[in-house]
Amino acid sequence: MNRKYICYCGLYCENCPVKAKIEPAAKVLYDEMKKAKFEEIIDMIPGSSGFWSFLTSMAEQGVCVSCQEGSGNPGCKVRICAQEKNVEMCALCESYPCELFAKYFEGYPVLQSDNAVIREKGMDEWSKLQDERKARGFTYADLQ
Repeated sequence: MNRKYICYCGLYCENCPVKAKIEPAAKVLYDEMKKAKFEEIIDMIPGSSGFWSFLTSMAEQGVCVSCQEGSGNPGCKVRICAQEKNVEMCALCESYPCELFAKYFEGYPVLQSDNAVIREKGMDEWSKLQDERKARGFTYADLQ
């Protein structure tokens, strides 16, 4: 497990569809377009302004890391609260679950049970669960 992809709320960014599916697809598209010399003609294509730099960035640097590493919404109330309370993850907070999680549980139905794993069995078990999901090709989009 790469700890830089752990979010305060209990989500794991490597199981995000953008990180798991879109980013690798962008890399393939970028490589194929580079082979075809699109870099030299991209500005001649209407509507392409900014596309090549966006694709290059996504393919070479990736989309993001977790909120703990600086990506995501800096105004996220969960993030701000976790930082103020100096907790690695919300599941480890004595106030968890709090009112900030109602929307998260709706959007990510596995989050409540995942955070229960952290509280009851520890980070090693939670990490193992996330790695198993990643190996299967699971993404949070599969839940919707």
